[in-house]
Amino acid sequence: MRAAIPIATYRLQLTASFDFDAAAAIVPYLKALGITHLYASPFMKARKGSTHGYDIVDHTQINPELGGDAGFERLSRALKQHDLGLILDFVPNHVGVHFADNPWWLDVLEWGPASPHAVSFDIDWDILPYRARGGVLLPIIGSSYGQALEKGEIELRYDADEGSFSAWYFEHRLPIAPERYREILRSVVKEAGAENGAAGKRILELASRYRGLRHPNRKEAPAFKAELKSIAGGADIIARGIDAYRAGPDRAAQILALHHLLERQHYRLGHWRLASSDINYRRFFDVNTLAGLRVEDAGTFDAIHRLVKKLIAENKLQGLRLDHIDGLRDPVQYFQRLRRLIRDAQGEKATPFYMVVEKILGEHEKLHPFSGVHGTTGYEWLNTITRVLIDGNGLDPLGEVWRQISNMSPKLEPVLKDAKRRVLETLLTSEFTVLTRLLARIAGGHYSTRDFSADSLRQALELYVLHFPVYRTYLTSAEPSGHDRTLISEAIEKARADWFAADEGIFEFLRDTLTMDLIKPGRPAHSAPRVRRFALKVQQFTGPMMAKSLEDTAFYRYHRLIALNEVGGDPSARALSVDAFHETMKVRAREWPHGMTATATHDTKRGEDARARLMALAELPGEWVSAVARWKILNAPQLVIKGEMRAPSATFEYMLYQALLGAWPMGGRDGQFLERIQAYALKAAREGKQETSWLNPNQAYEAGLRTFLSRILDRSTSAEFLNSLETLAQRVSLLGALNSLSQITLKATIPGVPDFYQGTEFWDLSLVDPDNRRPVDFAERTSVLTSLEAPDWESLAQNWHNGHVKLAWTRRLLKLRTELADVFAHGDYQPLEIAGPHRDHVIGFVRRHGRDAAITAVAKSFAPLSQGGRVWPRAESYDGTLDLNGYSVEGIAGDGMTEVRLSALFRHLPVAVLKAGFEGALKPARKRVRS
Repeated sequence: MRAAIPIATYRLQLTASFDFDAAAAIVPYLKALGITHLYASPFMKARKGSTHGYDIVDHTQINPELGGDAGFERLSRALKQHDLGLILDFVPNHVGVHFADNPWWLDVLEWGPASPHAVSFDIDWDILPYRARGGVLLPIIGSSYGQALEKGEIELRYDADEGSFSAWYFEHRLPIAPERYREILRSVVKEAGAENGAAGKRILELASRYRGLRHPNRKEAPAFKAELKSIAGGADIIARGIDAYRAGPDRAAQILALHHLLERQHYRLGHWRLASSDINYRRFFDVNTLAGLRVEDAGTFDAIHRLVKKLIAENKLQGLRLDHIDGLRDPVQYFQRLRRLIRDAQGEKATPFYMVVEKILGEHEKLHPFSGVHGTTGYEWLNTITRVLIDGNGLDPLGEVWRQISNMSPKLEPVLKDAKRRVLETLLTSEFTVLTRLLARIAGGHYSTRDFSADSLRQALELYVLHFPVYRTYLTSAEPSGHDRTLISEAIEKARADWFAADEGIFEFLRDTLTMDLIKPGRPAHSAPRVRRFALKVQQFTGPMMAKSLEDTAFYRYHRLIALNEVGGDPSARALSVDAFHETMKVRAREWPHGMTATATHDTKRGEDARARLMALAELPGEWVSAVARWKILNAPQLVIKGEMRAPSATFEYMLYQALLGAWPMGGRDGQFLERIQAYALKAAREGKQETSWLNPNQAYEAGLRTFLSRILDRSTSAEFLNSLETLAQRVSLLGALNSLSQITLKATIPGVPDFYQGTEFWDLSLVDPDNRRPVDFAERTSVLTSLEAPDWESLAQNWHNGHVKLAWTRRLLKLRTELADVFAHGDYQPLEIAGPHRDHVIGFVRRHGRDAAITAVAKSFAPLSQGGRVWPRAESYDGTLDLNGYSVEGIAGDGMTEVRLSALFRHLPVAVLKAGFEGALKPARKRVRS
């Protein structure tokens, strides 16, 4: 019987080329590996051709491209047959918009605020400039609006099957408001010269029947459209007469006719670049085609969760991963509603339901205890594992090299602050403008604050955002928590310190608005709805602001050691001591024992084994620095220099050498490596927003990057560089493989649920997405797993290059987790003492539940144990002992033995996990507490 808390999860990226049937086919393999829950990417109906599933256009349907209802049923049967659960990556925060596939969005474009779906979108209808009526900006035009109109790229079309009119801009459908059908029909009949024909008269009679500015209204429109499409010969007249709106070169009257029609719609068309400054609907980050949902609206919540509720009721869904919870207006309310929905769906057969959230926590930040949530998806634990395995002694030399190359402070704070400024000025200006206008309206609403100018309020809010240290607060309409109040107050004080104008109470006003103290009883009467809306919308803004500034900008500017440039991490972080690691795990065992532990996800910046390789550079800092110095000289002739442009820049070149080393294929280059690394370099350069960007691509610099890489990876021109790179790559690859075994062992044995990203059972040297979504060869993995029923660990270690040792060890770990399920799900965590010369090279701990226990030991900092990465460490390389006092381990400890030599533990691999029995006195179990 499958437990509610997974023993291990396996993330699959579902696409049209890897659909439900493909997933069902590998279920037996996942079962054999030891997985208990398949963790699927979003599978609601997404935009056609979606490679990730996050651009959902209909939450109420299963994606037909993945196999639809029938395909899902086949997968569900396969999972049930092999007793595997299903966890869905659910997207409550946004939907795909534009194009012609989202019925809610199309309805909003047709009816504006009168659409029943308008409440589901966060649209500020009244802020479009130079426009008498409200509307939503659609930044979809590839050129200027005027150019697109004059070239005839915007067309008015009639759908004879619906009896409806829409403007089309290539693949984008723009429904025309029915209240404008009357003027269209009169114009097209006249243009067709059909006023005196029977069909023409019927069309004109229909148009004249509905008079007034708002007719036909929503109630009248279906009958209007039905009658229009029923008129015999009407479609032919409209097809001829629509030429009155056919804009194009030398058609001035038609251009004006179409323009005037479009200006009277519930939307305004604009150049795609306007999105950063003028957009008036909340987006997912800065993605124009993903519009934020107001899931706080009860009707919207019910609608988008209808299918989820059905699947839970049918026992076809055993868990949820909630995407981007920081985009929700009120996550506390959301999870309370979601828990009620799950309870209602399960009815009398209610069982525990597994729920984790995608949440990035700042340093020392604790997860808010949301109702029913077991923890996060594990970014913080990924970084904790990286920091405990990294050699702290090597970070200072690497920091000094980076300082010299970059001419920058080794601190991250100024880099992040500059990145935030760039994001505010370019990507999220429109969202920030919405907030500043709302703040100005609040200030202007009472005589005591009306003298705060809009410009001063904007500057004050900008400073607050620049200094806000985490992703968001979690205010509700009630009193803010003490933690949130402290966060706001500290950011306000830092902002005030950067303020050079007269203060005059502006920061007190801003603080009181953010905490909603402004509307407490006894205070001057400001608009309570506006204050609440502002405070809660700021929370939705600071999350994307931090994500775009830190993960998508600063991470691509700060390159001391890019193993640390990982989602949820700090590129300037220090190594974590083993003692600090133990304390962190004790707290996790008490507070969040069932959250996920990830080492790779679809969002990580590189594959887990590429990261494990790069960790090793901290063990070889001197050799790394010498190698880079030599490479820079060897590759100087390959740089592309035009005037003051240098491609790549010096800092970017340093980053590229790290990226090459991390991703260098086992056994040398593959045929697609140049193309992959060029694509990575382009994305990294644009994300860094220095020499080029997504918003304003520098074609010359980008071409220079591609040329540089093609030159240095061409053996005919760069043989000496490639020989040197490959020599170091061989050593770093071995150190990385050893790090990787320690990494997955920690992942599988510390408190939490280990999550395995697709294909990472072999070495995972992926770059950032989309590189990490390449097809996985499951047939090969299945075949190798079958051949490893009785693993020969010595042989596997000798042939470590092929990755089979990682697969075999993964299965061994999951077998132990299955056999000791209660120990890993509910056990406590206690450090074990290491003695001897190599005590700093080993992490040891025990997980215990009652009398059952599991003892884990992993080695770290392998360079001195492996001749600097030249040979696999021999057992006798490890000099020290692991204290087993109080535990019996068959064949090792018990009967008076209280320790085991490290050389006995690490005979073939640098990791060991042992079943053990606890021999001490049992204490009553402590109640779990979440601080």
